[in-house]
Amino acid sequence: MADSDNSTRILVPAGALGSGVRADELESGLAVAPHAIALDAGSTDSGPAYLASGKSKYSRQAVKRDLGLLMAAREKAGIPLLVGSCGTSGCDMALDWTLEIVLELALEHGSTPRIAVLYSEQDKALLKSKAAAGAVRPLAPMGELSEDSIDGCTHIVALLGPEPYMAAVEQGADIVLGGRTTDTAVLAAVALLRGEHPGAAWHAAKIAECGGLCTVTPTSPGVVMSVDREGFAIAPLSRANRCTPQTVSAHMLYENSDPFRLVEPGGVLDVTDAQYVAIDERSVRVTGSRWAPAPYTMKLEGAGGGPFQTIMLVGIEDPAVLEDIDGFLARMSHALKRKVERTLGAQAEGADISLRPYGWNAVSGRTPPEGSTPPREIGLLFVATAATQALATEIAKICNPMFFHFPVREGKELPSYAFPFSPAEIERGQVFEFHLNHVVEVATPFELMRTRWVNVRSKEGVSADA
Repeated sequence: MADSDNSTRILVPAGALGSGVRADELESGLAVAPHAIALDAGSTDSGPAYLASGKSKYSRQAVKRDLGLLMAAREKAGIPLLVGSCGTSGCDMALDWTLEIVLELALEHGSTPRIAVLYSEQDKALLKSKAAAGAVRPLAPMGELSEDSIDGCTHIVALLGPEPYMAAVEQGADIVLGGRTTDTAVLAAVALLRGEHPGAAWHAAKIAECGGLCTVTPTSPGVVMSVDREGFAIAPLSRANRCTPQTVSAHMLYENSDPFRLVEPGGVLDVTDAQYVAIDERSVRVTGSRWAPAPYTMKLEGAGGGPFQTIMLVGIEDPAVLEDIDGFLARMSHALKRKVERTLGAQAEGADISLRPYGWNAVSGRTPPEGSTPPREIGLLFVATAATQALATEIAKICNPMFFHFPVREGKELPSYAFPFSPAEIERGQVFEFHLNHVVEVATPFELMRTRWVNVRSKEGVSADA
């Protein structure tokens, strides 16, 4: 990629912290003299459990490994390291977990970074007052925000825009650890701070948000984006990888219902007139992106705990079952529910039993077209959902014999389906649910966040500024 002294270069080493930063790609990235290293660390892609529990999707060891490489590269280059949506959910608990790892690494290696920690978890009382004032509106498929929905959340976060990261870098942060943040904001921040074209900065960040996903070899994780006053260029960090106009432009479709517009805090990115041109065999130049400022809003995400589940699994190859899967499941489901009701009586009220035939329609839930060829086998998943773990497991135990030996037709010999685990009942724990998917109006980008400064002064310890 052709670099310019008039551009801002951001090294994006991976699509997510903990997914596997490559040391060789970091070296390639440092060779282009980047102005910052930035990457995302979180998402709601894997469901509400990580926000509700405050626990990271990625292992501590994987996150520590990646952070160790990134902190060493940051120190070598003398540039800031920005991490958004720490600990997957970006709630305070997850952010502090990431900070703990950073401090551990700093003390192990004798480094003394100045760290800005950007918290974005929300106070329930404040959100209730915002909702009462009409400053909160739902995103599909949610309805109007109620106090019960707020109270049902264990953690609620507001997605940060780039301004808190810009302020932290401007105030001398070596490392910026952010709470829940839009994927693009953490990558666009330094280019915006340096006065580059806002449309180009936001568009480049959108393309680079998942690292190598915008390349022909998405398993190669790193890219570098170079933003200037007119557009941006993007290239993979690996010399064996390539970006093409198709791979770059296609990423606007990723997690975005409109391939031309992307709503962000404080505005809308419009790429309707964007032009994608190959600079060489490995890199792409993009111009024509526009940024349309709008009233500042922040997305709210909230999740909490629900009922509990116990599961069982069998594999079925019986041709008679596979010829009439839907009828078989309907009969089994009816029989299981009757058995639970007879055994538990009123205790069973509110509990649920579901059967999911993997290999037939468990993923989509859609009825296969008439005349579909029977599968060779299915994995049949039993799920009991109840108010307590003990009750969910009790229901599974009651259903166990019938689930493993349910006949194709009444009066037929009892079959035995293949069960892979013993004991068969697997306690899944609590089920978590999203309760908030809303947008809140704010007066400034800093209204719903707070910054904590942490200084690693020596091997003996750290200090926290007020």
